[in-house]
Amino acid sequence: MPLRVIFMGTPEFSVPTLRAIAGAGHGLTAVYTQPPRAGGRRGLGLTPSPVQREAERLGVEVRTPVSLKGEAEQEAFRALRADVAVVVAYGLLLPKPILEAPRLGCLNGHASLLPRWRGAAPIQRAIMAGDTETGMMVMRMEEGLDTGPVAMVEKCPIGPDMTAGDLHDRLMALGAALMVQALERLERNTLTFTTQAEVGVTYAKKVGVTYAKKIDKSETRIDWLRPAGDVHNQIRGLSPFPGAWCEAEIGGRLERLKLLRSTLSQGAGEPGGILDDRLTVACGSGAIRLVEVQRAGARPIAAQEFLRGAKLEKGMKLS
Repeated sequence: MPLRVIFMGTPEFSVPTLRAIAGAGHGLTAVYTQPPRAGGRRGLGLTPSPVQREAERLGVEVRTPVSLKGEAEQEAFRALRADVAVVVAYGLLLPKPILEAPRLGCLNGHASLLPRWRGAAPIQRAIMAGDTETGMMVMRMEEGLDTGPVAMVEKCPIGPDMTAGDLHDRLMALGAALMVQALERLERNTLTFTTQAEVGVTYAKKVGVTYAKKIDKSETRIDWLRPAGDVHNQIRGLSPFPGAWCEAEIGGRLERLKLLRSTLSQGAGEPGGILDDRLTVACGSGAIRLVEVQRAGARPIAAQEFLRGAKLEKGMKLS
C-alpha cells in the first residue's frame, strides 16, 4: 500500500522529487521547507521557497520551522505518524528524535557519489575539481554529515564543457526517478542498504574524499595565471550562479564581466591576453575560448554577439 511520506526540501532542485512522489500515489502528510525569505527588488516582500510553492499547488500542508531542535516541533513531527521522511536539499540539520520518528526512517537524495563530496556544494565542487563522473544516491540518514548507508546509486558523466547548471538539471531529474524507485522497493520491503565504506572504497581511493564546502565569493574572480584547465573548470563550476568573473576595459572604462561558458583552446601568451577575434584568452599555461558572457545588468549572451558591441580585440587584456 502507498507510504505516508513527509517531504523535506527547499530549492528548485528538490521540486521534481516532491512532484514525482505525489505522482507515484504516496500520501504526502506534510512538506517541510525553509521559511520564506526577503525577496523582490528591494527585499521588502517575503518569497516562499520553490518547494513551498509546489506543495501549495499540490494542496499539501506546508511547515516552515526555523529549527527542529525544540521538543514542540519534534512532537508535531512525530504526530504525523509518517512511514518515511524524504529529504532533498532541505537546509536544516535533523536531530536524532526527528531521524527516529518515521517508522522506516529518513531517506536522503544526495547529489554526489559518496563518500566523494560530502557537504553543501557537491555539484559545483565536482566540476571545479575536474571530476568526470558524479551521480545521485539514496541513503538512510544518520546523525553524521552524509554518512548513512546507501540504498541506490545512479551515475552521471560530467561532460568536458558541462556547467554546474547543466549538471544540476540532469541530477535533479535523475534524483526524482531514483527516489521513486527507492520508495517502491521500501513499500515492498526489498530496499537494502550498504555501508559507505563498502560502497565507496574504490571510488574514494581513485578520486579522494573531500568536503564540498559552500562557495565563497573570494573563489569567483578569475586568476589568469592559473592553467587553462583550472580556469575552465572554475568558469563552468560556478555557472550560472554565483558566476566566475573578470574585468575588461569596455568603452574606455573598466567593467565586470561574468563568464558563463568556455571551452579549452589552443594558444599561448601573456595571461589574460586576448589572442584572436573569437575571445580566446591566454592563461598561465594554455588558453580558453569564452563562449557565453554577461555584462553587469544585462542578459547572458554568446561571446560573438557580445563582441559586436564590446570591441574587445586581439592584444587587449582581461584582468
